[in-house]
Amino acid sequence: MKKIAIVYHSGYGHTARQAEAVGLGVEQVSGVDAKLYPVEALDDAAWQELADADAMIFGAPTYMGSVSAPFKGFMDASAKAWFGQAWKNKVAGGFTTSASQSGDKLNSLLQMMVFANQHAMIWVGLDLPPGNNNSNGSVNDLNRLGSFSGAMAQANADQGAEGMLESDLQTAARLGRRIAEISVSFAS
Repeated sequence: MKKIAIVYHSGYGHTARQAEAVGLGVEQVSGVDAKLYPVEALDDAAWQELADADAMIFGAPTYMGSVSAPFKGFMDASAKAWFGQAWKNKVAGGFTTSASQSGDKLNSLLQMMVFANQHAMIWVGLDLPPGNNNSNGSVNDLNRLGSFSGAMAQANADQGAEGMLESDLQTAARLGRRIAEISVSFAS
C-alpha cells in the first residue's frame, strides 16, 4: 500500500476543505492511502510517518503573496529531514487558496516547489488545461484559475469553507489522483 501524506495549514477552513478534496482524489487510486497532517499537529511520530510516506502533497493558504506563517514554520522545521535527505525522490505537489482570483497564489506554489526541490523531491503539477478562459467557459470548469504548477482555489473572504466552488475542490481532487497514480507507477 502506497502512503501519501497531505501536509497543510488552514487558517479559516478553506485550505482544510481543499486538503480533504486532495485526499479524496488520492483514494480514487487502488492501492494508495491518504493521510492528512495539519502542520500545527505534527509531533515526532508524524514526522516519522512523513519520512515513511511515498509522496507528500503540501497545502497552505496564500496570505500576502506567500504561504502562511505556520506552513513556513513547517518548512523551516524540516531542516533535519533535509539534512538526512529523508524525503529524497518522493513525489510531491501542492495546492493553495486565497480570497482573490489571483492573490499571488502562483508565488505560494512556487515556494512549495522550491521547498520540494531542496528536499530532492519530484514535483508534479496539474494535467489539466486552463478552464474558464473563453466565451464558453464558466466558474464550473476544472482548473478555472488556470494553474499548471498545482491546484488553486479562490474562496470569498466573507464566506466560510462551505462556500467554496465545487470546481476548485474537483481540481484539488484531480491533483491528488494524479500524484497517487504517479506514485504507484514508481517502483518501490
